[in-house]
Amino acid sequence: MADAQTEAAQAAIDLKARIEALNENSLGLLFGDARSFREWSGEPIPDPLLHQLHNLFIMPPTANNAQPARVFYVKSAKAKERLKPCLGDGNVDKTMSAPATAIIGYDLAFHERIDELSGKAGGGERFAKNPEAAQEFSFRNGSLQGAYFMIAARAIGLDVGPMSGFNNEAVDKEFFAGTEIKSNFLCNIGYGDPSGLRPRGPRLSFDDISKIL
Repeated sequence: MADAQTEAAQAAIDLKARIEALNENSLGLLFGDARSFREWSGEPIPDPLLHQLHNLFIMPPTANNAQPARVFYVKSAKAKERLKPCLGDGNVDKTMSAPATAIIGYDLAFHERIDELSGKAGGGERFAKNPEAAQEFSFRNGSLQGAYFMIAARAIGLDVGPMSGFNNEAVDKEFFAGTEIKSNFLCNIGYGDPSGLRPRGPRLSFDDISKIL
């Protein structure tokens, strides 16, 4: 255990020695200049890129390292037709034209593997006995992972179009039947067509939402 902790500490030191902060271009790609896309170029996403995306977004922290997010990538024409009836009218065209749509879900049965992932015995039992706590925990941490997902997608050159205009119950029935997975939000991913972008909406200021105590 001590050797593992020493290795982890050294890895963190080495990282800061290589790079202390992202430059303005990188920050723009992820945040400042990034946009949510509604129209797409039509260029497909190769499956290996989705695996690369997974390997990135799974790395940031979740409580107890539980990792409750579950992602189904809707790519095929057959899968798109299954998703289509679940969509709000305003989201049909943008979703059907996207190279892929990620259904970002969270697994209420995450506790079945939490002992393994956290390295601590007995953590899963308390959630198995308390469905309300499991719901709150998995939704919160799954939402965190959904945000990591979008940042990771942008980091590898993909564009994203997150949305909540869909029927969660219908999605759960169609894609997650027989499981404890529940849908959180959808995120179209691909290579965006900038001609469909709208002016950026205003953002709240620091003083609007923050206090330094």
